[in-house]
Amino acid sequence: MAVRGGGVIGLSVALAAARAGFSVSVFDLGSPHAGSRVAGGMLAPLTEAWPGEEAVVAQGVEALALWPSFADSIGVPLFTAGTLAVGTQPGDLADLRPAGELLTSREIRALEPSLGPAVRGGVYAPGDLAVDNRVLLSALWKACLDAGVVSSVDGRVTVIAAGAWSGALHPALRSIRPVKGEILRLTHRPGALPPPRHTIRALVSGRPVYLVPRDDGLVVGATQYEAGFDTDVSVAGVRDLLRDAETVLPGIAEYALTEAAVGFRAGSPDNVPIVRWLEPDVIAATGHHRNGLLLAPHTARLVVELLQGGSS
Repeated sequence: MAVRGGGVIGLSVALAAARAGFSVSVFDLGSPHAGSRVAGGMLAPLTEAWPGEEAVVAQGVEALALWPSFADSIGVPLFTAGTLAVGTQPGDLADLRPAGELLTSREIRALEPSLGPAVRGGVYAPGDLAVDNRVLLSALWKACLDAGVVSSVDGRVTVIAAGAWSGALHPALRSIRPVKGEILRLTHRPGALPPPRHTIRALVSGRPVYLVPRDDGLVVGATQYEAGFDTDVSVAGVRDLLRDAETVLPGIAEYALTEAAVGFRAGSPDNVPIVRWLEPDVIAATGHHRNGLLLAPHTARLVVELLQGGSS
């Protein structure tokens, strides 16, 4: 079996197939703009949910349950403090209500004292997880090599897992499109407040922003544009992310801005992933949009079921 794509989806598929006894190879072009490399690392199916994406939410809840054993099997630590979904305006709080019981500003600040005075309340999702995406990629590559996965384009069955680039690899995937996102990495400096314990998803006057902790700082994201494969980081994108992030967590003003990057999510027409046979000997595992990291172990399991003769 040959996997086209070495992001989190492709490597998770390759690893699961190799552990199931298949001979597996992986081929990847190594784009610095691949979604797996430029990702926040949130594993949060409910607080990440958008209206109309019930099917994706159901898959995400199932995938989240797989993550602790999946991470343990490749030696990757998880951030386990959960997610705080917060808002700065009454309308923001109304939008957050479906995610759970609303907490007051005092209650939410008791969980994360570094939140700014503009935060008026929010929802706590203690079961959410997060992962450092680059640590995850490195661990997956190592686990694949240990399982006997090789680098090649040859295989009797091809699995297309090339993210936003999948549309160019098969006519049935022409509807897969790149969705541009800008993301920032901030590094903690001496004297600054420590990074938050929780992942923070915020609505700032209706504008979404997230802040995901790392051992040395945090990741701030993410803009979303239908702009094709435009690799430029825009001034407006950086400005908006920093403005809204600082409104939520004022202490980041003392951090260092160490990276501003563009990544491409793989969008499908309905934002539901495409995991199925396209033709004899060709399987698709793409179209995960914002949920590639979250759905990786779930997608890997589905692909192995397809390889073993099941249905997805």
